[in-house]
Amino acid sequence: MKSLLLISLWVWTCPLMVDGRHPTCNFLLEVERDQVECEKRLREEEASSSHKASGCKGVWEIIACWERAEFGETVTIPCPRVLRTIFGRNGNISRNCTSAGWSEVFPNITSVCGSDTSQDKLVFYLVVQMLYTLGHSLSLIALTTGSAILCLFRKLHCTRNYIHLNLFFSFMLRAVAVLVKDDILFNRTSHCSNQPSLVGCKASLVFFQYFIMANFFWLLVEGLYLHTLLVVIFSENRHFIVYMFIGWGIPTVFVSAWVITRIYLEDTGCWERNDNPIPNWVINGPIGFSIMVNFILFISIIRILVQKLRCPDVGGNDQSQYRRLAKSTLLLIPLFGIHYVVFVSLSETIAEDYKIFFDLALGSFQGLVVAILYCFLNSEVQSELKRKWRSVCLNCHLSRGHPLHSTFASRNGSEHMVQFHRNSRTQSILQSETTVL
Repeated sequence: MKSLLLISLWVWTCPLMVDGRHPTCNFLLEVERDQVECEKRLREEEASSSHKASGCKGVWEIIACWERAEFGETVTIPCPRVLRTIFGRNGNISRNCTSAGWSEVFPNITSVCGSDTSQDKLVFYLVVQMLYTLGHSLSLIALTTGSAILCLFRKLHCTRNYIHLNLFFSFMLRAVAVLVKDDILFNRTSHCSNQPSLVGCKASLVFFQYFIMANFFWLLVEGLYLHTLLVVIFSENRHFIVYMFIGWGIPTVFVSAWVITRIYLEDTGCWERNDNPIPNWVINGPIGFSIMVNFILFISIIRILVQKLRCPDVGGNDQSQYRRLAKSTLLLIPLFGIHYVVFVSLSETIAEDYKIFFDLALGSFQGLVVAILYCFLNSEVQSELKRKWRSVCLNCHLSRGHPLHSTFASRNGSEHMVQFHRNSRTQSILQSETTVL
């Protein structure tokens, strides 16, 4: 039982080491095929065997097939085929046939046939999984709330906030893709026999790749927008079409190319493996390019802001506008770009755990940070929320006082008119105050 638990834990978490993905229906399908072949062979062997009463019966256990053996015999078999396919290790595992039955597998199957991963590291991967599930969930809630705020208030409708909204949507779609793939498509209780063509499995990875790439390119759009705003005077409406193409169109082109290369170069399983480097580069190449461009824009924006904010010709209002706009974006660009640039220069063995932690665990909270910087801490958003709250409170106050005023007016019409005039004047003053705020 302990070995079964360990191999289940290891199989579930090991893809995080390889490419950040969970076990797929392709892996489950291969295991089921091996199990069917093993059980068929064991039934045929048992039917033709004349020693049915002695020895250890052949069994399928965990992911290996053990044929019948005599008491005292040690059975040695190569690593299961599915593990050799994944990790390419050609070790051997053994079991003893004793009077009490089969012994435990030795040496440990995870160390001989899989990656050399300690139990502490397996716990680390499970913690990372829980962290990024929490991060994506919180991000989804915050981004949904922020998107509703930016959509409902007309005074917040502008090109800058339209770009923010698209960035929000890209993070929301990315979070949904991760959560759906983890909790539904790749649940440990699912069976590949329910998806014989693997179409749904492949489609989920296509959308997953698209949402990730779109997310990176909308981060690039944020950097391009701020850089263009600081450098030249332009028509926002004309350039917004270009931004839409960069954010949603370019990822469509590259993901379509990725699908084509997968079909013709590596159409295996659920497309979760990257044995052929070409499809992998079709996805990671543009993402890496967007990261580098965003990093260059970050350096350039800092230089431009320093020059503009130190210039004596820039008035106080312009300075406050630059500071307000740059505050959120400049805090966002390094959060998404600098750590990628740092890890590129490090070796794989040194930076592996750090990459996993930043990309999966901390990276899942990026949507939450975006919502805080671009919505909840934005002064315009706070002003609109305050104005709306005061308007609601004032309407509630007037609605509660209306019956009293009507009764009082029935006794004295002139006093009713005075009271109505006071209420109208109060509402006008409060509305003016909230508009200024």
